Amino acid sequence: MLVAKKAERVTVLDLRKLTLIADYFAICHGRSEAHVRALAKELGEQLAARGVKTLAVQGLPEGRWVLLDLGDVIVHIFAEFERRFYALERLWGDAPLLDVSQA
Repeated sequence: MLVAKKAERVTVLDLRKLTLIADYFAICHGRSEAHVRALAKELGEQLAARGVKTLAVQGLPEGRWVLLDLGDVIVHIFAEFERRFYALERLWGDAPLLDVSQA
């Protein structure tokens, strides 16, 4: 869904062997704050339609870093600058990357 909505550089990190906070981080960025908000809203709606409960959403009004907590999966949707600044892929550099070509 994120790729279909033009999310940039969709990445999924497998954290199962590294931490208890989540099994996976899905990370992507949008081209603008409005795009980030639209990606987050659309993802939330698509997940709800499939019966997936979102436990928490943070950062939606600002649209610079939106976090959707799905329990075992945490989705991070960034504006491009924030993604480079926080560099979660580098921070969690020991985490294996999953193929998301069909995300």
